[in-house]
Amino acid sequence: MHRSTTKKILTTHTGSLPRPAKVVELLLEQIKKPGGNQSVFNAAVDEAVAGVVAKQMAAGIDVINDGEQGRTDYTVHVIDRLTGFEGELAPPRGTGEPEFPELAQLLSQFASPFQRWPACSGPVAWKDWPAAEADIKRAKAAMTKAGVEEYFMTSPSPGQIARYLKNKHYKTDEEYLFTLADVMAREYKAIVDAGFVLQLDCPDLAMSYSLYPGIGIQDYRKIITLNVEALNRAVKDLPADRMRMHVCWGSTLGPHHGDVPIKDIADIILKGKPQAVSFPGANPRHGHEWKVWGDVNLPDGKIIIPGVIDSTSNFVEHPELVADRIVQYAKVVGPENMIAGVDCGFGTFAGRVQVDTKIVWMKLASLAEGAAMAAEQLQ
Repeated sequence: MHRSTTKKILTTHTGSLPRPAKVVELLLEQIKKPGGNQSVFNAAVDEAVAGVVAKQMAAGIDVINDGEQGRTDYTVHVIDRLTGFEGELAPPRGTGEPEFPELAQLLSQFASPFQRWPACSGPVAWKDWPAAEADIKRAKAAMTKAGVEEYFMTSPSPGQIARYLKNKHYKTDEEYLFTLADVMAREYKAIVDAGFVLQLDCPDLAMSYSLYPGIGIQDYRKIITLNVEALNRAVKDLPADRMRMHVCWGSTLGPHHGDVPIKDIADIILKGKPQAVSFPGANPRHGHEWKVWGDVNLPDGKIIIPGVIDSTSNFVEHPELVADRIVQYAKVVGPENMIAGVDCGFGTFAGRVQVDTKIVWMKLASLAEGAAMAAEQLQ
């Protein structure tokens, strides 16, 4: 994995990018009739991937990806590729919080049309490995054609899958978690073997706190420690410097007043094998936590990827603010131990638009401009 220097602060983002309306329409058709209009679907996704690659490069982003254009979301798309997920569907989730009914009503417009959360009701194994291979092949071809130097690809962690798709088959949740690790290891390896930096999406490590109201922090730490152990088992044969992980508290527009502080879980997160850790650092609830990294013992070789752009706001951050945020982190951990990122994905669920697509590219351009300013200040 490339590293920043005082002359060049590298930039990246979290993974998902807005999908064209045509792709969203075809994704919905694919759910109703799997495999239908496959050639049309493939052509539309190919075009969408080429488009987001070109726009990331034009914005000046250094480490880019396919924007997850061919997937409905960053986690639950696995139900179409794995066996075992024919169980009872969980009820659709709202986009707000019951405690704040006015906010829930306001955010109802952001509901995703792709709300499918079946329980695990049978043995988990691959049933459509070619779909994963096609994703990798498409993204690789786009990167090669565009001449991209370093690129990444996302895949959900075992703990994140287990968080969304509840266990109703295995004797214990631990058995379920480690089964997921063994099954998903195949995709993780294929991504790295294809030349990508593998990004393991691990929102479960922070977001799961909300699933256990009133839980003590020590008990919660035990839960996510097991999730990290499962993750490490899945990637045990992969090089750390070809992996990064993303941890977050969700991209929902809400108060986030119940989020677990990063200081309470950072040491566990850093036990994950991936070299780099991506996390939100720009939103108003977590913008102050850059100071935490002055107290955290960052292991040798580790890199942090703090978000310096908010992925839920339509404000375009001024490059000077972006530079200030980068410099704060760089002075704490060293510029060579950080890459400037974005809090979360801009298109975590296909069809859910919180940030205007044109503004997404303006924000990414501001990220690149701010990183250049920060590099000048750090020399």
